[in-house]
Amino acid sequence: MKNILVPVGASTNALSNLQYAVDFAEAFGAKLYVVQVYNVYTKAGTMIKIDHILEQDTLDYLNDLVSKVNTKNVEIIVKALKGKFVDTIELACKAAEIDLILIEPRIYSEDEDLFLGKTSGKIVKQTTIPTLIIPDGYVYKPIETILMAVKSALIKKEGVLNPLKAIKDNFKAVVNLLLVKTPYYSEGDFNINDELSNIVSEISYSENPTTYHGVLEHYKSHNPDMLCVVRRKRGFFMKKWEKNQIYKKDFNSSLPVLVLSELK
Repeated sequence: MKNILVPVGASTNALSNLQYAVDFAEAFGAKLYVVQVYNVYTKAGTMIKIDHILEQDTLDYLNDLVSKVNTKNVEIIVKALKGKFVDTIELACKAAEIDLILIEPRIYSEDEDLFLGKTSGKIVKQTTIPTLIIPDGYVYKPIETILMAVKSALIKKEGVLNPLKAIKDNFKAVVNLLLVKTPYYSEGDFNINDELSNIVSEISYSENPTTYHGVLEHYKSHNPDMLCVVRRKRGFFMKKWEKNQIYKKDFNSSLPVLVLSELK
């Protein structure tokens, strides 16, 4: 894992999230891209564009934020990006060959009833880049145990497990796999290929309405430091991400959540 991107908003948790990102990047010797996306406006009643002002204001804000964290030995690149949020983030990830996006649950929203705000939800739902969600105020610590929960272990995409393998290898973590049989179960969903088999140390099974219900049932017995789930149309968050926002009553986590891209 060489390049990590952190989209920054204006939440009260931005500083804490950035410090976690620095600590996490240091553990991998990775480069950290700290970015904020701004839109282009035209001053009301005139044709004077103010996007250059917005760009400078954005850079000033990001540089001030970076100055308040312990940057350690991490190389940090600050960027003010112009455009539509999700499209711009995806373009930035391709240009910088980003391996992981690290986000806070609510980049702009302060609604305490939400686990994921609209902006964070868009990143998780609409991009294809692996994402690590860091809970508000979470303090970095080495990852010893990871619980990976899926309803199907079938893997057809090359490299989709790379972020999980990188974290496992870097921290020498134990990965436990929870296979959840849901109403969408198909024959062969629990067939595990060699790549996944070589990653996991223990496999457990559960039958629940959703993968999340399976996590709730087995969460305490595994006592993980990180939860790993898969982004897919009928995957972990199913209907919960249809409107991008996720309320805490539907899903909540006090631990980092690694969201892999679709396995198929």
